[in-house]
Amino acid sequence: MKEISLDKFEFSPFNKIAKDWMLVSAGTPESCSTLTASWGGVGVLWGKNVVFSFIRPQRHTLKFIDQEDYFSITFLKDGYRDALNYCGSHSGGENQKIIEAGLHLAEFKEAPIFKEASLTFICKKLYRQPLEPKYLLDQSLDERWYPNKDYHNMFVGEIVHVFSND
Repeated sequence: MKEISLDKFEFSPFNKIAKDWMLVSAGTPESCSTLTASWGGVGVLWGKNVVFSFIRPQRHTLKFIDQEDYFSITFLKDGYRDALNYCGSHSGGENQKIIEAGLHLAEFKEAPIFKEASLTFICKKLYRQPLEPKYLLDQSLDERWYPNKDYHNMFVGEIVHVFSND
């Protein structure tokens, strides 16, 4: 893993997030958790390069993100779709999800980094907001995505480090 500048690489958020998926992770070297996400975004807010991450309240990883000042967004190398599926369908509270998914923690820079990563953003939390149904302008979104009324929490994180393994 080498640290790179945000200005030094090409990145298609539509392909990387929606099609390739990502891991959202937080914790300490002794205890951390991760989940698979296919929703999110990157951009500029408050003069900072940021990511937007959305996490449902029942996800075990949420407590780790709430407890820590930093979280990581990881895009895995090709060939790890099974690991992403596993991390998206199993709770870290019920097992050792990272190990059982066949992933390995590498170095730790404020948040978890995986050996299998092709690209990792280390993000400092700037903002947390629960999504509220009264602000959905298109009510079909509520019906389609929230039948259990388990509205996501939105996090905005400043990208403070970018690591590439390519």
